[in-house]
Amino acid sequence: MLVVVRRPRTEFSLNGDVPRKLIQSLVSEYGPDNVKIEEDDMMNVEDMEWYKEEAAKDTPGRTLRFYRKLKGMTQPELAAVLGTTKQFISNLENDRKPISRMMTKKLSEIFNVPASRFI
Repeated sequence: MLVVVRRPRTEFSLNGDVPRKLIQSLVSEYGPDNVKIEEDDMMNVEDMEWYKEEAAKDTPGRTLRFYRKLKGMTQPELAAVLGTTKQFISNLENDRKPISRMMTKKLSEIFNVPASRFI
């Protein structure tokens, strides 16, 4: 359950099992127009079919491309940092070549993420 209280210069929300007495108190204090109550019908995203399908498409190459773009680097720029070629980076990103253990360590340092992200 989610309880949100909105009033000029006052806004807060409560998540979880909110006691009914507290909800009644909030409605009494702030008025029914300022208290919004939403029941939880949420599902863990990892249990959703679309997420499972997308996660299955995740590859080391796609992960590399994601982090490279997130850092605002081009393939030639990343290649220069790694001491390799743009073509090699392209092959990694398109999963034509596997990412070696040594390369995962270098990528981990460059992007400041765990090496396991590229496995």
